[in-house]
Amino acid sequence: AVTLPLAAHQSRLLAKLENLQPEIKKLAERLRYEVSVRGKQLGWSEKVARFHFKKNLRRIITELYIRDNCHPFKATLLVWVQIPMWVCVSLALRNCSIGALDSEVQEQFSTGGTLWFTDLTAPDSTWILPISLGLLNLLIVEV
Repeated sequence: AVTLPLAAHQSRLLAKLENLQPEIKKLAERLRYEVSVRGKQLGWSEKVARFHFKKNLRRIITELYIRDNCHPFKATLLVWVQIPMWVCVSLALRNCSIGALDSEVQEQFSTGGTLWFTDLTAPDSTWILPISLGLLNLLIVEV
């Protein structure tokens, strides 16, 4: 429910970034020409001309990112949400499954399973749950 919309948003951002690449390349070529002409007029060294080219190219690329609202850092939002969520869920499940002995929660976990996994505190010997979870995550990424 949380990661699928973020994955779709990330895909849209990455598509926008990919669509910007031809425009960035064209602008970089034009800027390279302008900087070389200006550098010859002002007698700049190669190092100074390269510095001005990089500085202006960064500015142009930032303006394009702002124009299309697709900064590359926004594409990492999914990771910044998934990692803490995974850690919190893992810790919560671990704490529930190995809680204090004779606790009501642990008793519910040890007898509350269904189908082939009747004891939720024991590892899944058939690997059905881990594999299905992995396939579900793969499906989310691919969608």
